[in-house]
Amino acid sequence: MQAKRKNGIKMVVHAGMTVLLLCLMAWQVTGESLHEWLGIGMTVLLIIHHILNRKWYAGLFRGNCHAYRILTTVINTLLLLTITLTAVCGMSMSSCAVPFLYGMLPVSFARRFPLSMSFWSFLLMGVHLGFHLPAMTAKGKPGKTAKELLTCLFTITAGVGLGFFFRNRIPDYLFFRTPFALFDYDKQGVLVFLEHLAELFFFAFLGANTVWLMQSKRKKETENEREVQR
Repeated sequence: MQAKRKNGIKMVVHAGMTVLLLCLMAWQVTGESLHEWLGIGMTVLLIIHHILNRKWYAGLFRGNCHAYRILTTVINTLLLLTITLTAVCGMSMSSCAVPFLYGMLPVSFARRFPLSMSFWSFLLMGVHLGFHLPAMTAKGKPGKTAKELLTCLFTITAGVGLGFFFRNRIPDYLFFRTPFALFDYDKQGVLVFLEHLAELFFFAFLGANTVWLMQSKRKKETENEREVQR
């Protein structure tokens, strides 16, 4: 019962972080004040998330180091780093939520650096979610038809997200090609959220397919080893 409760809390935290992430990416919809408070909420959920998953840290240097585990560790570490940098830079520019932290970092640095880090956090969060999709779908045990429909829908949405990825100039933000975000304030809020959701699906698609490929390769290697032992 305790394990079920903990898993339930984890699901709520994960859902909350995903929703807040999408809201944080829609600055032109939320405005500066709400954006800051959403960032505080994201930071709180991030802390709770890591407390709930503290066993992962305890077992970090135990067991065998295979490709999937190494890749997961790298992605998780980079995600924690980029989100932390984004949060610290954001707090050092805060004028509403935590104004007493304003100037904690040089403002010239804090204004430009989090733009890239926020989009890297967005990308890595999508990949991180994708890493968990194979396990989630395995637990749901969908039928063959349902699985094919979900795969088709997932692929189409990811393709649309890829289009928005380039249309919204995200590569420019990721690699510091532009010092400021270009927002379309005339675009309806719901469209902004849907575009970012599609982009998140694209990154999750990359993560999920990476896991499926690695699992397939590992399964074949295990089968080959058994054949050799025979």
